[in-house]
Amino acid sequence: MKTGGRLQNGIQRLADNLADPASSRFTVLCLLAVYVVAWTVYGAIAQGNQDLPFDMAEQVAWSRELALGFLKHPPLAAALVKAWFTVLPVSDFAYYFLAMLVAAVGLWVAWMLSGEFIGGYKRVAGLALLSLLPVFNFQALKYNVNTVLIPLWAATTLWFLRSYLTRNHVYAALAGIGAAGAILGKYWSFFLLLGLVLAALTDHRRGRYLRSATPWITVVVGLMALSPHLIWLFNTRLAQLSHALAAHPAKPEGVAAESVPIFIAHVLAYAALPVAVTLYFSKTAEGAWRDILLPRDPNRRWAAIAFWIPLLIPIGAALVAEIEIAAPWTIAAWSLLPIVLLSSSRIEVSRRAAARLLAVALVFPLLMVVISPVIAYVVHREGKVVPSAAHSRLLAKQVAEQWHQLTTVPLQLVGGDSSLTYGVVTYMPDRPRAYPDLSSVPQAELDRDGAVAVCYAADSGCIAAARGWFAGDVRSVVSQIQRTHFGYRGIPRRYEILLKPPRETAASQAPSLPTAPN
Repeated sequence: MKTGGRLQNGIQRLADNLADPASSRFTVLCLLAVYVVAWTVYGAIAQGNQDLPFDMAEQVAWSRELALGFLKHPPLAAALVKAWFTVLPVSDFAYYFLAMLVAAVGLWVAWMLSGEFIGGYKRVAGLALLSLLPVFNFQALKYNVNTVLIPLWAATTLWFLRSYLTRNHVYAALAGIGAAGAILGKYWSFFLLLGLVLAALTDHRRGRYLRSATPWITVVVGLMALSPHLIWLFNTRLAQLSHALAAHPAKPEGVAAESVPIFIAHVLAYAALPVAVTLYFSKTAEGAWRDILLPRDPNRRWAAIAFWIPLLIPIGAALVAEIEIAAPWTIAAWSLLPIVLLSSSRIEVSRRAAARLLAVALVFPLLMVVISPVIAYVVHREGKVVPSAAHSRLLAKQVAEQWHQLTTVPLQLVGGDSSLTYGVVTYMPDRPRAYPDLSSVPQAELDRDGAVAVCYAADSGCIAAARGWFAGDVRSVVSQIQRTHFGYRGIPRRYEILLKPPRETAASQAPSLPTAPN
């Protein structure tokens, strides 16, 4: 038998194993393990010409001072990073591995969720469909408060559905825990909860559910799990919500409305190609789209409402609040897509179609691994890397060298430009804390421990602020950094490193570094 024939038969057997309930669990876990490895390798190679992006470095910085909440977001994403790097050393590969593990857990939960509605080869096609969505690979590689919601939204939906249908108290408690976890990931998860509540309230079985103890168990358990964060939020006088309003102020008339078509276009782009490929291999009968969009079956209608509400309601909310809306905020909303698309009886997925879809889903990440060096080379040569990501590791090395020429005391605090600050603390062996605005640090602490500020050399505002923080006791070094990748030199950038020595060092040592002119 030719190699092509053997490969085709192997993929067909793989599809059969996934469609068979007796072997599907082990098979899907093995496939997801391969998925994690392939996309982790892709991320490490394709982004080998740069350091961690801002969002990922920010989570590392937050994890160094883990709290019940942060000014920008709730604490769950940072807490997971803290746990991960307590076990593993901080490295780009380990971080990409965590990011893809989170995405794979989301796929696994979505697989279990789809089993509540579809089975056999449709379920196989649904898994292949989700794995082709960029939110589960390219975007998932950039770990942040959006991607950490992927498994949380899927799990909350699964547990809520089971608690609604069975009124089982264990699933009710799990739904509460899942809802609390989603909120602790990002407040955007209120749209998930809104979708689940509306799906339940518009269903004809709502009476039995509401008259049972199930919803109250979910609410009580969820509030108990959220209570530490709610207390923190109350004690900080809703500082996080105030920051969110300040960070996303009302836009001039028409700006918010202009962002809606862009939002819709980007959301559609996430799913357009994977959905098109899935439908191309499937058999679609007349009236399929009407049955997909307006399902008559109550279970399918429940799933459709729970899917569409988190995608559509934010549009109206953005228009009312006059804020711009961004498609990446919907990253976690896709786990119900295979159910909404494929559960219709007017769509048929044959054994052969499922195998073909599975082949596409298998080849895609392997192909991306093969071309990942080319991607890294082209991006580096064209200078498409954000400066803070291009030079964070090299800048951190220079900061460490300059600091330890000045003192043997470990560096405790780094401030300055926020993107540079988070990148530097990620790669510093001293594991310092990040305070982009060092004015928030008590002056006594700055005097005692010293600090470093990192700025772009052309950023006079950042440099002036740092000199103000350090109250004149500052040593300054201007450094030009240029990264080389595959033998090709990237675009050079100049940075200014400002150092305030610890009190003991300042008192006992003469200045060992040149002072930059004012």
